[in-house]
Amino acid sequence: MPICCVDVVICHCNKILLVYRNNEPAKNEWWFPGGRVYKNERLEEAAVRKTSEEVGIKVQIIKMIGIYETMFDKGPFDDLKSGVHTINIYFLVKPTLENFKIKIDDTSSDYRWIDKIEENLHPYVKKVLKNLRFFV
Repeated sequence: MPICCVDVVICHCNKILLVYRNNEPAKNEWWFPGGRVYKNERLEEAAVRKTSEEVGIKVQIIKMIGIYETMFDKGPFDDLKSGVHTINIYFLVKPTLENFKIKIDDTSSDYRWIDKIEENLHPYVKKVLKNLRFFV
């Protein structure tokens, strides 16, 4: 059964934040912060929560920018060792404070701001960025 997730495209100073994932799915890939939506949690609330948990900042939602899906051979939990199918609702967000500090949690090992679509990015990440048309 597919899992409902939110992912956030954090925009600041004409750059977008990516995190380097420690966990499946997409382990060892540059990715957008995000994750599962809890039961009875609104999508916007989940996007704000996941941003705070994963990168330590408060954000304002600008708009929903798309719905995508991923299918991976491996999942993040033991019950998903056979793979995971996610439905991802994407939000464009911006930090609520001008001066902020990124503080990643243990789901990621690094972060970086990008200002173009780089060739080494996962095809899924490139697809989202191309559809957003942020770097055109």
